[in-house]
Amino acid sequence: MTDLLPTIWFILIGVLWTGYLFLEGFDLGVGMLMKLFARNDTQRRVLLNTVGPVWDGNEVWLVTAVGATFAAFPLWYASLLSALYLPLVMVLLGLIFRAVGFEYRGKARSGASRNRWDWAIALGSFTAAFGIGAALALTTTGLPLNANGDRVGGPWAWFNGYAMLGGAAVVLFCVIHATGFLVLKTGGPIRERALALFVRLLPAAVLPLLVWAAVVQARGDDAWTLAMLAVAAAAAVASWLTARRGCDGVSFAAMGLFLTAAMACVFGSAYPVVLPSTLDEAFNLTVGNASSSPYTLGLMSVIAAFGVPLVLAYQGWTYWVFRKRVTEKSIPPAHSVSAL
Repeated sequence: MTDLLPTIWFILIGVLWTGYLFLEGFDLGVGMLMKLFARNDTQRRVLLNTVGPVWDGNEVWLVTAVGATFAAFPLWYASLLSALYLPLVMVLLGLIFRAVGFEYRGKARSGASRNRWDWAIALGSFTAAFGIGAALALTTTGLPLNANGDRVGGPWAWFNGYAMLGGAAVVLFCVIHATGFLVLKTGGPIRERALALFVRLLPAAVLPLLVWAAVVQARGDDAWTLAMLAVAAAAAVASWLTARRGCDGVSFAAMGLFLTAAMACVFGSAYPVVLPSTLDEAFNLTVGNASSSPYTLGLMSVIAAFGVPLVLAYQGWTYWVFRKRVTEKSIPPAHSVSAL
């Protein structure tokens, strides 16, 4: 019973990260597609309008996931964020440039200025996606931590193959998730091109995430996590098949199932370790030795029982209000306001 509340909060943090990757995933992907996909200013404005009403609300999931880690597992939070100080600063800078680009692009008075903000959005989205993917991969595969939970080595000690794998997994998932989102949210030529790109790229785009999940699952070797890995692979195939048949909503939902099953495999295989040490297994941080007191976790559980349903209801209402498709015809001519 002593590990019940820590286990519940470990599951909740996994749910928060999965929700963040699902919702913010297509936001970050749309940001990257500003330079990879859109062909002119009108198409870029269409892309921005698909995420404009929701992108800042989706980032709340990141704040909540990190905040929940800080409150429920302070040692996990302290070791992970200090060990990954450099990449996480890059993530913050990427999110800042991206947010400023969203706000100021429409106020630019020249094409060159808009192009600079487009690059800020695209590169900021890429940096944030890669850094978050690297951090999540390393928290499930390990960092060089000593007995005090401190990183051993220089500022680049975190940079290894697993970090690259996790970064690539999240970046490619965001891109393919964004194309599926554009199929669901746009019409006309943009939708047709997004659908063709989704069908063509999906098999390769989901592979790094499946490999990451398989690597972590092989270490845990639980039957149910292996079943989750199989569900993830089947969901990816289902998303690809239904997209080819024009079932936009079903394909998008299947992509959500793919992410959910893959992340369940990752977090489930890592449990009860929240941050492995690559130096010595005795230095591993677990749900038992890294958690807050039972009183703190109990109080947090009461607050979450009321707060989480409210957040879900509000975000669901927001998506319902802005559910209509966006097309190039719905974008008004660009205009500028001159100073008096």
